[in-house]
Amino acid sequence: MASLSEEVLLVVKKVRQRKQDGTLYLMAERIAWGPEGKDRFSVSHLYADIRCQKISPDGKAKIQLQLVLHTGESTTFHFSNESTALKDREATKELLQQLLPKFKKKANKELEEKNRMLQEDPVLFQLYKDLVVSQVISAEEFWANRSGGINNTDPALYNNKQEVGISGAFLADIRPQTDGCNGLRYNLTADIIESIFRTYPAVKQKYSENVPHNLTEKEFWTRFFQSHYFHRDRINTGTQDIFSECAKQDEKGLKSMVVQGVKNPLVDLLSLEDNTLDEGYGVCTPQPSTSNRTVKESSNSAIIKRFNHHSAMVLAAGSRKGETQTDQASETSSTDGNSRDSDFFQPPVKKVKLQEAIEYEDLQRENGPKTVALNLKKSDRYAHGPVPLQSQQYTTSQDIINSVNYIRHEMANYKPNLTQVLASTAASSAIAALSPGGILMQSGAQQAINQMVPTEVQGELKHLYAAAGELLRHFWSCFPVNTPFLEEKVMKMKSNLEKFQMTKLCPFKEKIQRQYLSTNLTGHLEEMLQTAYSKFQVWQTRRMMRKT
Repeated sequence: MASLSEEVLLVVKKVRQRKQDGTLYLMAERIAWGPEGKDRFSVSHLYADIRCQKISPDGKAKIQLQLVLHTGESTTFHFSNESTALKDREATKELLQQLLPKFKKKANKELEEKNRMLQEDPVLFQLYKDLVVSQVISAEEFWANRSGGINNTDPALYNNKQEVGISGAFLADIRPQTDGCNGLRYNLTADIIESIFRTYPAVKQKYSENVPHNLTEKEFWTRFFQSHYFHRDRINTGTQDIFSECAKQDEKGLKSMVVQGVKNPLVDLLSLEDNTLDEGYGVCTPQPSTSNRTVKESSNSAIIKRFNHHSAMVLAAGSRKGETQTDQASETSSTDGNSRDSDFFQPPVKKVKLQEAIEYEDLQRENGPKTVALNLKKSDRYAHGPVPLQSQQYTTSQDIINSVNYIRHEMANYKPNLTQVLASTAASSAIAALSPGGILMQSGAQQAINQMVPTEVQGELKHLYAAAGELLRHFWSCFPVNTPFLEEKVMKMKSNLEKFQMTKLCPFKEKIQRQYLSTNLTGHLEEMLQTAYSKFQVWQTRRMMRKT
């Protein structure tokens, strides 16, 4: 069942799967189904593994929902509660519509991280080809013990990526289609919904307040496209419309934008006012009052106001983070025009805007710390540090001369007696020890083997060691076997070890013995596998004894 730390978002009872009644659970990271009367899930899918969901047509007798996985497999759930079957199916579908896009992005990030790890590590890539591509183990088992490095990557790597902007015409691109019954049909994608939420936070707030408690997602977006908020001229707004408050909030936000003005001192919007005649000509055109405006002027003003507000919200959605940081930095900087950094006595905000206009980060030189290259004749001395001088006796030149004279005197009086130097048995044992393959010639034989085996075969042997080590690491991590999951895993890993020995190790061993030499290079690998088999046999024997 679900662990204690898992958050259950939705529970739907009376759901059939393969003609068996049970309960459907939608949790924070997966969807699971368990039969009635059992405490285990017989069906469990992570949201990241689900490619899409399908529902049965409205006129069909059975109300069903089908999950299609990335592997091509599918799972179908039949909602069998007669009174609430359709409502349960719609609630499940809407919740999945919210969850699947989030985990789809997460799965894409994990896939990018896996590709990066394989490209940067040739040994890991070769190990992946030896085990996963050759179908010795599955990809999930291969990445199981490496999931920490994938999930714990620095979030700054993803935060530094440029966020996708919002098109100014994204609402105009939503073109309705006739449904054949004097109605209109809008096709909304996840990107369009995200753009609406980012541009109009008030709509996102209304969505969280009403969906799925008061309205379904379909009803919410139907009301949105039918509302005066979407087709608004901001003159007549119905009191029953749930989006009437959004329009009022937008009016307040637009007024606050006008009061704040533009913080860029290089832009003067007041200079864009229309003046028929300049000052000093004796003619002053009075501004028309709001009460004397015609209906056409009011509607035109409302449309212009709406366009201005829409453009401002689109710009604000893409520049909230960067703009706040820039403004804070400029406001907290020195406000004194006579500071030492302002050569021309300019206001700090104006200086910041000028620097942004004339400076480009891509063209700036990196002012890194200057380093001096060390010219080391003997790098080992630099790595180990100074070695203390040991006290010892030094031999003088006179001592050497005396030693040579002594050796000459001894050699002049030397009489060889070869028959009594060494016994025959000792001589034969010495010859055997010094022959190839003898006790004293083990290093020499090893050196000869290294010279006989080419570099390609040595590399292949290294890959076999890496693959065997990966499989054995999975095998030994199962002990002690104290859960049903570990029991299943240890039996699967034992079969994987046997498959590896038959498909990889044995052909390599036969090739070495046939083409190069009779020495067994795979003896250590076979010994490691045999140790694992013995451990598995002992565990299986104890397991059978407990059952009996």
